[in-house]
Amino acid sequence: MLLDHTANFKTRQSYQEPSMHANNPLSAIIDSVMKDQQISEESKNIILRNLTQLKNTKVNILITGATGCGKSSTINALFNTEVAKVGQGVDPETMDITQYELENIILFDSPGLGDGKEADRRHSKNITDLLLKREADGNLLIDLVLVILDGSSRDLGTSFELIENVIIPSLGSDTSRLLIAINQADMAMKGRFWDKENNQPEPQLIQFLNEKVESTRRRIHEATGVDVTPIYYSAGYKEGRDMQNPYNLSKLLAHILRHTKQEKRAVFVQDINQDKRMWEDDDELEDYRTEIKQSIFESIKSAASKGADIGGEIGSLFGAPGRAIGSAVGAVVGGVVGAVTSFFSSWF
Repeated sequence: MLLDHTANFKTRQSYQEPSMHANNPLSAIIDSVMKDQQISEESKNIILRNLTQLKNTKVNILITGATGCGKSSTINALFNTEVAKVGQGVDPETMDITQYELENIILFDSPGLGDGKEADRRHSKNITDLLLKREADGNLLIDLVLVILDGSSRDLGTSFELIENVIIPSLGSDTSRLLIAINQADMAMKGRFWDKENNQPEPQLIQFLNEKVESTRRRIHEATGVDVTPIYYSAGYKEGRDMQNPYNLSKLLAHILRHTKQEKRAVFVQDINQDKRMWEDDDELEDYRTEIKQSIFESIKSAASKGADIGGEIGSLFGAPGRAIGSAVGAVVGGVVGAVTSFFSSWF
């Protein structure tokens, strides 16, 4: 049981399109293994056990930040669902921590801070309680904390107070769970120097955003001793027929995966947005999409071969060193690789 009565949570089940996960590589790999008659039952049982466990694995992410920073827009862009209502009025949309359950990702959307001392005190306590919460096996419930800053605002005092006085003290020695991302890069400098046609910042804005990243990193380090490197992005928006695609969303996802335990990275395939347009525009400083594919594929291989000490058969199946086991299983290897490649090519 993930939740108790010490914090105010609301649970919502997300809406999923019927065909959204039809091309899931985890299911495709399991199907390939089940259908191949040349793989021994012993090998098959280990692979199926490991991949079934992987399919049931959850990643719990706390997303927080000041009102209006774009938490809801970020959730909707990353996970291809209108699970989080995007606020357009003057009141915060989320009054308590809300739990959204996707296929494998569980999102805890905290209320925005800055709505009064009493409200902030209550929300800070709820965040602290959640970060300290442990599952039945003793592991911490929350895998990652994503703090979103508003790139269009110069007044980030409330957000820094949250990071420095609430989140970091609650993380203890494991500050690797903390990620900081600056949203609404397109609205920094009051929207100037944003190339709308190419959906990217111009040189003046790039310099401004890089300075914002560095000043944020430096301030947090000076206040807490914790070294965290933020990234900047834009979650984009859709209002009627007017739409702006995200920018650096692939960088944000790569950033998230880097901070996720390797054995859990594969489960993101069931929930990530498969709309190619969401991932097209980034700063091109690195090949984020290739990194994402490689990271997830390595996670699948690692999980599938766990405990597979049976003459190298499973290791060979997934491309690791081991004895040759025949062309039939080699065909399955091709099928496995094809399943993963086909999935990513449909949206990357």
